[in-house]
Amino acid sequence: MEKRFETFVLSILELNRQMQRIKALEAQPLGLQANQVMCLYYLGSAREGLTAAQLTGLCREDKAAVSRTLAQLVERGLVACQETPAHKRAYRTLHYLTPQGQAMVEQINLRIEQALLRGGNGLSEGQRTAFYEALEIILENLKEYAQTGGNSNER
Repeated sequence: MEKRFETFVLSILELNRQMQRIKALEAQPLGLQANQVMCLYYLGSAREGLTAAQLTGLCREDKAAVSRTLAQLVERGLVACQETPAHKRAYRTLHYLTPQGQAMVEQINLRIEQALLRGGNGLSEGQRTAFYEALEIILENLKEYAQTGGNSNER
């Protein structure tokens, strides 16, 4: 049990550390920051646009960080937003990729595909599917455990 705990915790921590390094490594040649990459990625997946509130949830960042990132992306011409009437909150304004932003997302998606292929090198499709299914189950179980303070009928 102890070894399983160590392996799990240290592997997850190291996986996160490596993902942060890879995001920074891949973002730099594009002239982006890692948090900008994530916003662009999600905007590229939502042709109808996304609000800052939606991006906050998807990127798992705080509101201020997402607002700063969106402002930077708008300034660079990668993202545009619909006009906000004076009585509406800007936080609910839809943001869209510009043509320049769409071209950037194409480059980002190619880099993501390369990283995923490299990370999954040596896994069969069945192993890959089983890994992601198990990871989702573990994540949901740990979220429930944390929300209930560890008080659960199942042990």
